Amino acid sequence: MSYWALSSVVERLICNEEIAGSSPAGSIMNQTEISAIKYDLIRIAVLLGISILAPLFHQQHITGSIVNAVLFISVIVLGVQKAVIIGLIPSLVSLSIGFLPVILFPMIPFIMISNVILILTFDYLKKNFIIGVISASILKFLFLYFSSDLVIKMIIKKELALSVSSMMSWPQLFTALSGGIIAYLFLKTTKRI
Repeated sequence: MSYWALSSVVERLICNEEIAGSSPAGSIMNQTEISAIKYDLIRIAVLLGISILAPLFHQQHITGSIVNAVLFISVIVLGVQKAVIIGLIPSLVSLSIGFLPVILFPMIPFIMISNVILILTFDYLKKNFIIGVISASILKFLFLYFSSDLVIKMIIKKELALSVSSMMSWPQLFTALSGGIIAYLFLKTTKRI
């Protein structure tokens, strides 16, 4: 998109009316295109908002299920690129509000990568929703399970190592699969699948 097209979109999104000196007939984007962009931005904002607010539950099973559901839904509703962007943010929010202990800070990049693994795997297999969810969930779980071993080796206190290990093992598989179920029910109800 060129600078002029972007400025035209911003002009219309902010003002929602024509600005003196602009030429509606010569505008680069028509009203339908601008409406589509607005709708897309709203969907991104809602899904991102849900994934950012989910850590406020302070319960791994609830938060993880909601975030994973948002990731599956984002792939279907927004496409893989926007889903990846949404998949990178919840971990940072979880750390900043204290849901993840500071000791897990080294785990953040692995959690982000695991979300991308989930998104890309599901996108590749989404024609069969159930197989896509199960495969994506297992790959995410395996990646976190084995990468947490690296982090555990960096953690000195044994009780903290056990906490990291337990958070990054079976609960990850449970929350990914339950997120897939939530996404399936939502997408089926809204007739997206």
